[in-house]
Amino acid sequence: MSGHTPLIQQYLDIKSRHPDTLLFFRVGDFYEMFFDDAAEGSRLLGLTLTSRNNGGEGDVPLAGIPVKAVDEYLPRLLRQGRRVAICEQVEDAAEADGLVRREVVETITPGTVLDDTLLTDDRNNFVTVLAGEDPVGIATADLSTGEFELRTAPRARVADELARLEPAEVVLPEGTERDLPGPWAVSRLAAWRFEPRMADEALREHFGVAGTEGFGFRLEDEPYLAAAAGAMVAYLREVRPAGVDHLRPPRVERTGRYVHLDEMTRRNLELVQPLRPEGGGTLLDVLDRTRTAMGGRLLRRRVLHPLLDLEEIRARQAAVAELVEGGERRRELREALSEVRDLERLAGKIATGRVAPRELLSLADSLDRLPAVAAALEGAGSERLAGLASGFDSLEDVRDAVREAIAPDAPPTLKDGGVIREGHSGELDELRATRDHAVDFIADLQARERERTGISSLKVGYNKVFGYYLEVTRANLDRVPEDYHRKQTLSNSERYFTPELKEWEEKVVGAEERIARLEAELFQGVRESLAAEVARIQAAADRVARLDVLGALAEGAARDGYVRPEVDDGYRLEIRGGRHPVVERMMSREAFIPNDVVLDRDTSVMVLTGPNMSGKSTVLRQVGLIALLAQMGAFVPADRARVGLCDRIFTRVGASDNLVRGQSTFMVEMTETATILNGASERSLVLLDEIGRGTSTYDGVSIAWAVTEHIHDVIGARTIFATHYHELVELADRLEGVGAFNVAVRETGEDIVFLRRVEPGGSDRSYGVHVARLAGLPAEVVERAREVLHVLEGDESGAGTRLASLVEEGRPQLNLFVPATGEGDADEGAGGRAGAPEAESPERASDPVRERLARVDPDRTTPLEALATLAELRRLAGLGEGDRAPPRRPPRDPGASGDPGSPPEAEP
Repeated sequence: MSGHTPLIQQYLDIKSRHPDTLLFFRVGDFYEMFFDDAAEGSRLLGLTLTSRNNGGEGDVPLAGIPVKAVDEYLPRLLRQGRRVAICEQVEDAAEADGLVRREVVETITPGTVLDDTLLTDDRNNFVTVLAGEDPVGIATADLSTGEFELRTAPRARVADELARLEPAEVVLPEGTERDLPGPWAVSRLAAWRFEPRMADEALREHFGVAGTEGFGFRLEDEPYLAAAAGAMVAYLREVRPAGVDHLRPPRVERTGRYVHLDEMTRRNLELVQPLRPEGGGTLLDVLDRTRTAMGGRLLRRRVLHPLLDLEEIRARQAAVAELVEGGERRRELREALSEVRDLERLAGKIATGRVAPRELLSLADSLDRLPAVAAALEGAGSERLAGLASGFDSLEDVRDAVREAIAPDAPPTLKDGGVIREGHSGELDELRATRDHAVDFIADLQARERERTGISSLKVGYNKVFGYYLEVTRANLDRVPEDYHRKQTLSNSERYFTPELKEWEEKVVGAEERIARLEAELFQGVRESLAAEVARIQAAADRVARLDVLGALAEGAARDGYVRPEVDDGYRLEIRGGRHPVVERMMSREAFIPNDVVLDRDTSVMVLTGPNMSGKSTVLRQVGLIALLAQMGAFVPADRARVGLCDRIFTRVGASDNLVRGQSTFMVEMTETATILNGASERSLVLLDEIGRGTSTYDGVSIAWAVTEHIHDVIGARTIFATHYHELVELADRLEGVGAFNVAVRETGEDIVFLRRVEPGGSDRSYGVHVARLAGLPAEVVERAREVLHVLEGDESGAGTRLASLVEEGRPQLNLFVPATGEGDADEGAGGRAGAPEAESPERASDPVRERLARVDPDRTTPLEALATLAELRRLAGLGEGDRAPPRRPPRDPGASGDPGSPPEAEP
C-alpha cells in the first residue's frame, strides 16, 4: 500500500495522465505544483520552493500561485512554450465524502488559449497540425474563433507555410523528428491519431457527417488531409474535454489560389512586421483602418494571402470602388461597425462556457448595430456588397433573449450576484423579495432594540463567520435584556443574538444561497440557449469582418489617393506615378517622388543603377507592394496601374548573416538567390537588390551578370535588378529583353541632390564618397578617399592588388600600379620601397594608350565621351571586334514582340 497521503496520491494519479504538462492542482484558493513540477514551476515563474508533509514518504517539493493571480502567471509559461493542465475541485467540499474530487477541466497550450489576457485582438491564435511526408497535410485552427482550415504543401515549402500562418503551436505525431525553425511551440500527439482512417472517422464523428466530400476532399485521394484534420479534432478534444462544438467545418485552401510569398519576401516587403526590431511602418499599419477585431484579423490574412483568382480579385475591387465613390454609404457602414465587438470570440466563449454576464451584454449591444449595418448596404450595386447584404441575419431574437434575461447593470462575474434581470424568473423574484424583506427587517431592528433597551449605542452588525449580531458596549451590559444570548466576547463589547434575529438571519442566508444557486442555473440555461445559435453568430461575424475590410480599404483609398488597378492574366506590369504606401505615409506627399515602371515582353528585366541613398530599394519595394495590393483586390498608390497576375513575388533586399546556422552574409545572399532562381516562373515578379556584393568585385560582377542572364534567357520572369555594378548596364545592349535605367542625381559642386526619379539609361558612378561625407566621416578621410578613387578609376590594371601601397606614412602614394607589360615590378630588392615611384622608361613615355589616358579627366567625362574614349583606346591597343568578352548569349525567340533596342521611357 502506498505511503502517500490521499491528497498526494490523488495528485499523482492525475499527473500520470498528463505527463508532459505542468499540473495546476487546485487546493483551496491556490493552484499547487508538487515534485518535479514544483521545481520547474518555481524556476520558470520565480516562485519560492517549499515542501509539504507526505506522511510516511517524507516531505515533497511544493510551489503554488493564488487562483486569482493565474492570469498573471499563465502568459509567462505559455511564452516559454509550456503546457498547463488546470485541475479543479469539481464538487463542493461541504458535500464531499472524504477527499474532494478533482479533474483536469482544460489543458492550456500556446495555440489553444481562450482568455482575453492571453490573446491579441488583431491576429489569430493558430494551432497547426502537420501530417504526412510529401506532400504534407496542414490543418490550422483558432480555438478562440472556431476557424478551421486545411491545405497541402510540398515538404520543402512547409516552413514557408508555417511562417505565413504564424501559428503559436505546431502539433506533430509522437516519435516524429522534423526541423521546424520558428517561434512556435511544438507539441506531440499519439501517432495512431494520425492514421488516416482513424483520423477520418474522428473528423466525421465530430461533425456528424457520413463522408468528407462536403469539406472538399476524399480520404482515398488525400489521406494526408484526412490525417491532419482528424488529428486536429482529437488534439482539441484532448485539451478541451468540455468540448469544441463551435469548431467550424474545415475549409480546404487549394494550392494555386494564392500568390506564393516566401519568408524572405514577407520580411523584405515588411508586410506585417518591420525589418528592424525597434519598429517602423508596415503595409498592414498603413492599410488597417478596420473598426472591428474580426476585420483586423481578416485584413492581416489577406495581406499575407494575395489572390490568383482573377474573378475574386475583380469582385473585391468592385466592392471597394463602390465604397470609394459612395462616401455616404461608406461613412454609414463604418459608423455602424464601430460599435460591434468581437463576435467571433464571443461565440467561442459562449460555446465553451467561459462567457461572463457583461460579455453577453456586449453581445447584445453589438447585435443592436447589425440592422444599421444592413441598412448601409441597401441598394448596393456591386456583386460582392449585394451578396453580403442578401439574407443579412441581424440576430434580433438572440439580442432579445439576452436583453430579457440579463440585468442591464449585471456585474462582471456570476458570483457577484444580480445577473438575472427582474421579471425573468418568478421564483427568483420571490427569493429576492424574501431576502430584501429580511434585510429591511434587520435594518429596522437596530432602531427598535435601542428604543426597547434604552442603549443608544447598540448596533446591529454582520460578518461572514458569526453572521448577524447585536453589539453592546461593556458600559451598558447591565441593561442587556434576558432574551439576548451571548455570541462573541470582544475587549470592549459583547455580541448577542435573539431568537427573532436568528430566524430572520436564516431567511436572509437561506435566500442568498438559493438565489445564487438559481441564478447560476438560469444563467447556464441562457448560455446553452445561445450556444445553439453559435453558428449564426459566427456567420454574422464573418460578414461583418468582410464588410469591415472592404470599408477600411475604401477609406484608405479615398483618403490617400489610391486608384483601382487593372488586373488581368497578361504579362505586362505597368505602373504610372507609383508611390511606396509606407514611405509616403511617413513623409509629406509633396516630398515623395512618384515613378513609372513598365515590365513587358520588350523589357522584362530592368537593370536599375544609381548612387547610394538615391532610392533604388524603395522603387523595388513599391513595385512589389503595388502588385501585392492589386492582387489583394485593393486599390494602389499610383496614378494608373496595370498588373498581369504574378504567381509568386520574390524580393531579395539587403544583407544579413545567419551565424546560428554557420552562414555568412554572402552565403545567405546566395541561398536566397538560389531560392529565387529555382522557384521563379515566367509569371513571377522578381525584385533583386545588390546580388554579389558580399564577395570580391570580380566575383560579384560575374555572379550578378550570370544571374541576370539566367533570369532573362531561361526563366523569363519580370525582374527589377538594382545594382551598383555599372558593368551590368552593358546587358541592355547584349540582351534584347533587358533595359537600363537609373535613379537620377544632380551634382552641385561637391554636393549631390537625390532626384528620386527613375530615368532611362545607366549611371556610371555610385557617389559613395559623397554619401560618406554626408554620413559624417572626417574630412581628411573623405579627401583621401577621393584621391584613391581618382587613381582607381584612372587605372584598370589590377587596383585591388596594390591598395596597401596607399598607406605609406607622410604623403599620398598615388602611383599604384605596375606597367601593363609586367616589367619593373615594385619589389623591395630593387633598392626602394614597394610601390615607390619610378622614372618613366622611354617605352612607357611613348605608349600611345598611356598618352591618350593622360589627357582624360574622369571627373569631367560624360558617359557618352567615356564610351567614345574606350573605343579609341581599344583601337590604339590593337583590339578588334573578335576580342570582346564575355560572349554574347543567344537571342530570345525571334518571334518575341517589341524592338529590343527601345526600352520604355519613364515619365518624370
